[in-house]
Amino acid sequence: MSRPLHRGVSIRIPDSNNNDLWDSQSKDKSEKEGLDRRGSSGHPSPLRSPFRLLFSDNSNSKYGISENGFSSDPFIIGTPRSRLKLVLLFLRFSLVFIVILALAGSFWWTISISTASRGHIYHGYRRLQEKLVSDLLDIGEISYAPSRLKELEFCSEEFENYVPCFNVSDNLALGFSDGNEFDRQCRHELRQNCLVLSPPNYKIPLRWPTGRDIIWIANTKITAQEVLSSGSFTKRMMMLDEEQISFRSASLMFDGVEDYSHQIAEMIGLRNESSFIQAGVRTILDIGCGYGSFGAHLFQSQLLTMCIASYEPSGSQVQLTLERGLPAMVASFTSKQLPYPSLSFDMLHCARCGIDWDRKDGILMIEADRLLRPGGYFVWTSPLTNARDKDSQKRWKIIQSFAENLCWDMLSQQDETVVWKKTIKRNCYSSRKNSSPPPLCGKGYDVESPYYRELQNCIGGTHSSRWISVKERQTWPSRDHLNKKELAIFGLQSDEFAEDSESWKAAVRNYWSLLSPLIFSDHPKRPGDEDPPPPYNMLRNVLDMNAHVGGFNSALLQAGKSLWVMNVVPLSGLNYLPLIQDRGYVGVLHDWCEAFPTYPRTYDLVHAAGLLSLEFAQQRRCTMLDMFIEIDRLLRPEGWIIIRDIVPLIESARALTTRLKWDARVVEIESDSDQRLLICQKPLFKRQAN
Repeated sequence: MSRPLHRGVSIRIPDSNNNDLWDSQSKDKSEKEGLDRRGSSGHPSPLRSPFRLLFSDNSNSKYGISENGFSSDPFIIGTPRSRLKLVLLFLRFSLVFIVILALAGSFWWTISISTASRGHIYHGYRRLQEKLVSDLLDIGEISYAPSRLKELEFCSEEFENYVPCFNVSDNLALGFSDGNEFDRQCRHELRQNCLVLSPPNYKIPLRWPTGRDIIWIANTKITAQEVLSSGSFTKRMMMLDEEQISFRSASLMFDGVEDYSHQIAEMIGLRNESSFIQAGVRTILDIGCGYGSFGAHLFQSQLLTMCIASYEPSGSQVQLTLERGLPAMVASFTSKQLPYPSLSFDMLHCARCGIDWDRKDGILMIEADRLLRPGGYFVWTSPLTNARDKDSQKRWKIIQSFAENLCWDMLSQQDETVVWKKTIKRNCYSSRKNSSPPPLCGKGYDVESPYYRELQNCIGGTHSSRWISVKERQTWPSRDHLNKKELAIFGLQSDEFAEDSESWKAAVRNYWSLLSPLIFSDHPKRPGDEDPPPPYNMLRNVLDMNAHVGGFNSALLQAGKSLWVMNVVPLSGLNYLPLIQDRGYVGVLHDWCEAFPTYPRTYDLVHAAGLLSLEFAQQRRCTMLDMFIEIDRLLRPEGWIIIRDIVPLIESARALTTRLKWDARVVEIESDSDQRLLICQKPLFKRQAN
């Protein structure tokens, strides 16, 4: 017989009959088998449902019923059943504790990462001065690490001044000749997956305006002999010492640029070159520009001169002009149209530029006419205009006759210089004698998007809504703000144009607050230097890879920055380049899957807003890395890159900067914006001199 005692203790009193012991053992065994059967039934396992075990409200699981009808305490020990219950209960609490601990740890880890990352992402531009590195980006880099390749190698020494698409030897092998071997040929170009390294003894260019007149000779591929043997008078206006080339405004052998510019102004009927602005002249295309002395002088009168010249393996006019901080690009009058819209420039200038305008049936003069605005001026200085031999005189008469057929009026001729003015009357072409050639292009002829198209033997632009005389346009700087009628040509409203301008003004202020602590743009100073007075500036040449309507250029000038901007309109986007040209700026059409026509190390700042979304939103024939390698080629050592785009593309771009050896930071623009800024700087790596 058994009876319950105090809680927690159960004692069985032995009986003299051994059958009681046998019965008890049999009963315990049957109970254990019953328990095993219940455990193997359809009820959920405790290991599979720990929360069900913990919060189960089954009364039989709380208190069992004994044979004699009394409630048996589940904590009573001494039987196999009670021991099993204790084990199950212990497992139950252990599993719950582990689950709670895991959930708490996971929640704490997530909060800590989110808090740390959010704390390191800056909610404004000026806070970059405190810290720019985000923990969240570091975590992103770790995730990219397995798939990220090693850093790119440097190119060999032969690529120091390499310009893709202008490989003369390859072009000759392909059969190009008669000057076309120096023309642009990108279809046969192989990509160079390496980084162009600076020449030995390369030095950072001097700050503007000192850098306009003095450059380091080691930064360019030119020798003393090439300087002394230069043919153009603008080339000869230099002085050479051991390390530097200095450009002067006067020459002992020729009249100075100042006198030459004054002569051109008088031939047009102006008092001096400062009056060009009042005559409607703002942008000038300088063909075969020497080393940019003409444009450097006119810059003081707020005239913007774009220098173009053919590719030169050494002693490049374009390279030296850009080194001086003046607008320039590789381009030539050979067989293809230049990547500018029709009616883009107020003046074309050619001083001993090497162009034979009488050759190829005058088709080169037709291209010059296409680029010139109505009422614009064509200035040509050549010994041919004042020659005495019969052959030269014959050629000169051919050019005069062809200029007349183009409806150009000769204003004046002095010595070797001639000035023509393009007509402002559309009906001039229909009134030509006997329908003289060249004919007018048809109405369907595209005058706005000539991307290295074959030269056309017809006069274009007469059907354009942009056929506006230079004198009818607003003078600079009022020209920057196009009126309602001019904006309507491009399908724009005045309010959206004004909104774009205001947003870019704010962006420029924020950009400068990011860069100023690092490059001291407004008051540049290197360690050990004295503070130079304004307008010294460490940024001079700026490349805007996706210029939109030129708002970035406009905002920079309104902020008083002494620089110029090459506005690039990608072929894959809307063509607002005619609008940019009409505002008084310079720019080109370009396909960013091809190399830009310039020499290495020619820009101080490269800017790209929305370009990644434009170029890589769909499958392209080039990769983002290809584009970044080209940016690295264009950028000067210690130069800057500002890329603005959506977060996923910025993260992808950030992962590539390590391969390019750039120093890179990601900055949050606004707390609720889906865009980020990627700010990068290209370090100065020097090749050891032999």
